[in-house]
Amino acid sequence: MNYTLFDGQYHQKLKPLTWTKPVSKIRVGITTIKEKWENYFGEEVHIRTKDYLSNKFNSNTEQSIIGICAALLPNSEIVSAIHDLEENTIMIHDNKVLAIKPLPPENVEFDKVLSSYNKVTYLGDYNIVDRPMDVFLHNESEIHNDLQFLQTDELKKSSYGVNNSFIGEQIYIEDGAKIQGASLNSETGPIYISKDTEIMEGSLIRGPFVMLEGSVLKLGTKVYGATTLGPYCKVGGEVSNVVFQGYANKAHDGFAGNSVIGEWCNLGADTNTSNLKNNYGIVKSWDYFSNDYKSTGTQYCGLIMGDHSKSGINTMFNTGSVVGVFANIFDAGFPPKFIPSFSWGGKSGFVTHEIKKAIEVAKVVMKRRNVELDKKTLEIYKHIFHQIAK
Repeated sequence: MNYTLFDGQYHQKLKPLTWTKPVSKIRVGITTIKEKWENYFGEEVHIRTKDYLSNKFNSNTEQSIIGICAALLPNSEIVSAIHDLEENTIMIHDNKVLAIKPLPPENVEFDKVLSSYNKVTYLGDYNIVDRPMDVFLHNESEIHNDLQFLQTDELKKSSYGVNNSFIGEQIYIEDGAKIQGASLNSETGPIYISKDTEIMEGSLIRGPFVMLEGSVLKLGTKVYGATTLGPYCKVGGEVSNVVFQGYANKAHDGFAGNSVIGEWCNLGADTNTSNLKNNYGIVKSWDYFSNDYKSTGTQYCGLIMGDHSKSGINTMFNTGSVVGVFANIFDAGFPPKFIPSFSWGGKSGFVTHEIKKAIEVAKVVMKRRNVELDKKTLEIYKHIFHQIAK
């Protein structure tokens, strides 16, 4: 196997997004991290992830010619540096391991084997998804990077509907998209619309913006970049610099800004996320790696929400809120800034969401998108619940 993306410590650092998936399955820009590396290498890359995820995601336990940190975002310079690595070498930068050649098999004394490797420091530019908020912070640059692998010259800007206003030259729309009475402005960044999408009347969009297959913008939606709608999302109200991983809904009024929303999530009507403190200070957010609140390094940070979590109407999330997987939040007002997985409640308190009921809801939600909750995925969900319940 030529290339393997290994999760390492980033499985913990990127929770709650990685509770249910390997690091390289996170979407940033247009594609997932795994797909980005496959675009650069021109071949399939493999995954090495945690044991409980390995069955579903075919984790590679064998030796690989080159191992690459799964949180690393590729560019031409770093891809060239990886190709030039000599045998028995670890490429590092700022104490971060970026690549290993070769990546030893999983069933060896890993640290002992790597202790004999040479270390080289990478001095070029690169981006890495070090924390969940890096997904929206790097979203604009990754939209630009991903576009270079698409045949944009073949994408048109007409015959998709009537009474539309197209501003700027960076608008790329696939055949099969439906757009009526909308305004698309690409002067602030590119706009990419996939097939089988719909933008309803009165929607106002400023790039950078990505809308993938099956997604819908509801009537009068206002979108500021850099925003990505993964596949099969329904979005309304106002959003700014939000990355929806896929199969998620924010279908009604309410503001979401500088946020990452996992799969199978639903934000109820008038759910709002604060993305800026009243004192304009740096936002702190829950960090799974240190098990404590930690500075995000940015003034703007809204909501990080794991898969299958839901909010009821009029929910108000404070700056830097983190919600685990399978959480159900209701009750008016501000809930706590950190809501653990499988929590059920609101500002007045939480109880543990029963696994049986959580799975029943998941089956109903997924069936609405013609997706079956398969046995491998179900085992992952049960494993997470038992980890939380310890």
